[in-house]
Amino acid sequence: MPFEDPPSRLACATQHAWTAAAIRRIEADFNRSADTHLIPMSLPGFPGIDVYFKDESSHPTGSLKHRLARSLFLYALANGWLHAGSTVVEASSGSTAVSEAYFARLLGLPFVAVMPASTSPEKIAAIEFHGGRCHLVRNACDIAGESARLAREAGGHFMDQFTYAERATDWRANNNIAESIFRQMEQEPHPVPAWIVCSAGTGGTSATIGRYARYRGLPTRVLCADPEHSAFHAHYAALAAGQPPPTAAAPASRIEGIGRPTAEASFIAGCVDAMVKVPDALSLAAMRYVNARLGRRVGGSTGTNVVGVLAVAHGMRARGDTGSIVTILCDGGERYAHSYYDPDWYRAQGIEVDGADAIITRAASGTAALPGLQPVSRHGDPIRHDPPRPAIPA
Repeated sequence: MPFEDPPSRLACATQHAWTAAAIRRIEADFNRSADTHLIPMSLPGFPGIDVYFKDESSHPTGSLKHRLARSLFLYALANGWLHAGSTVVEASSGSTAVSEAYFARLLGLPFVAVMPASTSPEKIAAIEFHGGRCHLVRNACDIAGESARLAREAGGHFMDQFTYAERATDWRANNNIAESIFRQMEQEPHPVPAWIVCSAGTGGTSATIGRYARYRGLPTRVLCADPEHSAFHAHYAALAAGQPPPTAAAPASRIEGIGRPTAEASFIAGCVDAMVKVPDALSLAAMRYVNARLGRRVGGSTGTNVVGVLAVAHGMRARGDTGSIVTILCDGGERYAHSYYDPDWYRAQGIEVDGADAIITRAASGTAALPGLQPVSRHGDPIRHDPPRPAIPA
């Protein structure tokens, strides 16, 4: 008895042909795109410590999330989750949805982005430019559930970046962000970074970098900088202390693209060597500092990363270490004209500006450490060189 009847074989062959053509389109798009730049920025007062930005804003959709969206589409296609005409649905604070709308249009698939109502209008416009539809919800905690519902009703597929980001990316190679960073650093004075600093939206970037460094036998450590309103730091700190993670949801993050109300499945704590909690005022002051130093606008998540860089740099200098630090320039500031680059927004949010700017300027010049930042590590505190603690589970 045949395994399949002829109509089933025909349907299977048609689906395989469509999937193969879809993957070729995505790979061809990748081949048309150059790699992103690595930009040096000197820190006054830190001789022998070199800082670099991996500029992910130069992707076709303008952010780090372009890599993730490509990986998520390839993962869904390889798993047989996407078909011709499938409605693609994603829960996002904006940037991933912009990138997924780009790839959905590339494959001729309808796309729906489920986002908090507070998402920047610039991101909404970018999603719609790529042919996507925006479905806004009031509570950020509801975006995953609402996405799953919409996908079921449409007979489509919920991409679910917060679950699949860490496993969709090929962390061993395939020009992931880690491989790209280490390749571009090869001719620098300190080619193997002492630290790579990133922030967590899904946790996919920290997982990719941490896994790649271990896989290649490299001593590079990963610091994850978490914004003021986010659950990742508390989750990590509890595990580092041998305690159960908190279950209460954190408030919605004001730093778009990073921070989550709960620690998502894609956040792999064992891939992170240390974490630091960053007040929003300092994230945005560091954003403005980078804007002035590089002569271009960057987003708030880049500012969060820079606060992490400063924490690491002060620790290295205190121990007399030299070396390099690489961080991520996540996206451009053009998407935040209505918020981070609008004085009225700061007044409405009650975020102090002048004092925070002064703190970042002093920290970047090396004249004063950042006040109140308490790094937490699963190895004691490698930033401050404290005795090691037991490793937390992955």
